[in-house]
Amino acid sequence: MFTQFKKAVRALRIPNTADLEQAYLAEAGDRIDLEYRQRQVDNGMFRKNSRLGF
Repeated sequence: MFTQFKKAVRALRIPNTADLEQAYLAEAGDRIDLEYRQRQVDNGMFRKNSRLGF
């Protein structure tokens, strides 16, 4: 029963910034695309405050 509860909690969990960044990088098709995506992540693509200029 506890295993089913843990599975349900994992399914409902909201991904954090690190999870979103990792998933985005994992979708890269080649090395050039990966480097481009890494620069976007480094520039704060997934961070809310960086879009506002803080």
